[in-house]
Amino acid sequence: MADTRPTPAPTVLLSQAEIEAVVADLARRIAPHVDDETVASVLLTGGLWFAADLTRALAREGRNVRFDALWLASYGDEQTSRGRIEVRAPYQRSLEGRKVLILDDVFDTGLSLAEAVRITREAGAAEVLTCVFARKPWPKPRAPEPDFVGWEAPNRFLVGYGLDHAGGLRGLPDICALD
Repeated sequence: MADTRPTPAPTVLLSQAEIEAVVADLARRIAPHVDDETVASVLLTGGLWFAADLTRALAREGRNVRFDALWLASYGDEQTSRGRIEVRAPYQRSLEGRKVLILDDVFDTGLSLAEAVRITREAGAAEVLTCVFARKPWPKPRAPEPDFVGWEAPNRFLVGYGLDHAGGLRGLPDICALD
């Protein structure tokens, strides 16, 4: 039976303007490490908003990276990870011999990022860099830790800017807590 309780009102943690500043800062930090042959690979679906903003910010820094996507799922419609990763769609292009920058929205358990790095290396990438918009605290060590982190997020359930609650609230322009 579906949960019929009302969704709590989101509390803004990071405004749209603050998100833009974080993305611009990440682009400045990443630009010296990538070139126009680098493949920026977004982890779908939540990372799409961040990846679009970051690749445009990298272009403003003079880096016109290539683009691909890897669709992984670990949450479904739940608020906690199921503890396993499902590959819903693989890469579309060859990564053989290329530098790849994996982009994701939030780093919590580390399972999705670790699986993406494994898949990318198996696809023949020469170098793999990782970047997440937000990193949440976690009680256990995670491997691999991201190479680039935009924002140290609180340990709350986040929505907006691509982060969702059962598929909804992704389009909020701010990052909000839903708890």
